[in-house]
Amino acid sequence: MAQRPLALIAGALVCALTLVPVGAVLWRADGLSAFGPGAWQALRFTLWQAMLSAALSVLLAIPVARALARRRFRGRSLLVTLLGAPFILPVIVAVLGLVSVFGASGLVNRGLDVLGVPGMTIYGAHGVILAHVFFNLPLATRMILQGWLAIPGERFRLAASLGLSSREMFRVIEWPMLVRIGPQAAAVIFVICLSSFAVALTLGGGPRATTVELAIYQALRFDFDLGRAAMLACLQLALALAAGLVALRLSGRAGQGAGLDRVVPRWDAARGPARALDAFAIGLAALFLLTPLALVALNGAPGLPDLGWPVWRAALHSIAVALLSTALCLIWALPLATRRGEVVGLLGIAVSPLVLGTGLFILVRPYVNPVALALPATALVNALVALPFALRILRPEAEAVRTDYGRLAAALGLSPRLWLTRILLPRLRRPLGFAAGLTAALSMGDLGVIALFADPERATLPLQVYRLMGSYRMEAAQGAALLLLALSLALFWLFDRGGRVADA
Repeated sequence: MAQRPLALIAGALVCALTLVPVGAVLWRADGLSAFGPGAWQALRFTLWQAMLSAALSVLLAIPVARALARRRFRGRSLLVTLLGAPFILPVIVAVLGLVSVFGASGLVNRGLDVLGVPGMTIYGAHGVILAHVFFNLPLATRMILQGWLAIPGERFRLAASLGLSSREMFRVIEWPMLVRIGPQAAAVIFVICLSSFAVALTLGGGPRATTVELAIYQALRFDFDLGRAAMLACLQLALALAAGLVALRLSGRAGQGAGLDRVVPRWDAARGPARALDAFAIGLAALFLLTPLALVALNGAPGLPDLGWPVWRAALHSIAVALLSTALCLIWALPLATRRGEVVGLLGIAVSPLVLGTGLFILVRPYVNPVALALPATALVNALVALPFALRILRPEAEAVRTDYGRLAAALGLSPRLWLTRILLPRLRRPLGFAAGLTAALSMGDLGVIALFADPERATLPLQVYRLMGSYRMEAAQGAALLLLALSLALFWLFDRGGRVADA
């Protein structure tokens, strides 16, 4: 079969698209700049906030995932779906929602004012960590929930028959799963927080809350110091690759064993205190994650009728960028998923998107006006950034198809076209739809490369929202944010639903 050549071509192309632009920046800068105090401060804050964000996300997700795993109630599936929405939420929309809750005139400060307690500010290091927990708590919850649901029900039945207490059951059955899944989730979230840009840009609040990615933006946007940007990019590349390899290593650890896939009642959770604790964990998580979304909808609805042509034009640009990013990402992900290309895919999230964009512009500048390619370059970089997530979704299913049908296809002499159309794609429709929806939603809400190079005629919707916020047109910004939220969720639903309907 022709899978190996296609995987090699896709891998070589991804490596070229990530490493060649970085090399162009290094060449244009005549080498790396010295590692100054500003770089040390950005490195310390990046590592500190990434570790703290990952730890808090996982620790807070454990009681929520445990409660969802051992409770069955009306609307549970819908609640699990809604709790996952912040992960695909555009960053600028989430920031507006969090400001509506924790900002100077937000719900929390209004309540503190009524109680006569001094108010809080969302800007600064704690605001960055709060936003990262908001984004990554759903991801950690879903990963840990899958680990809980993978524990065979027969183990809980045996533990109940042996008379184990709730504490003993947790220590013997659930704790080993948490030791296996928890570090995986923390490593993945750590990698995501390493490359934080839009959160630090909007909520950072000064030099002490500057991430490496934001320092790269400042070096490129304000100083055009390519040497400093390249040095910071190499530093981020090393950190992200190391953390990504740790995450991949942890993901290969053994599971909980097999069972009969029966749903077994959790006798340890039948008492009143356990019910109250689970209800409190689920209710608090829902309040924290869904209140900002509700406020975005309530505050943005009045501004929708007054949106001007620049906002709608930016929305069309964002849709085009999202669709192109999705197509590119899946074209690369499909062959790489069948040949264990996750290490290659890590380059997309390890290399700074801003440096990638700058390198691409340096490469094309002798031949064409780089500003004219702002949208295609943004789509290309977004596809590279989403590639690790798509590979993580596709690889398990692709490996299973190759294991189950590879020998039979070889014995029948199936051509590569028949293998792709009759065997592989029909069995990957569900994960392909989910990967496409995730890629489209992430690309729709991205505020990265476009913030460097776009002119007013080529802005995307997240950049337009950021500009409206910067000019203190908050009603228009909230209306545009609601439009961005609706478009992002619609793209995710259309692709994900399309894969499920085709599979049904």
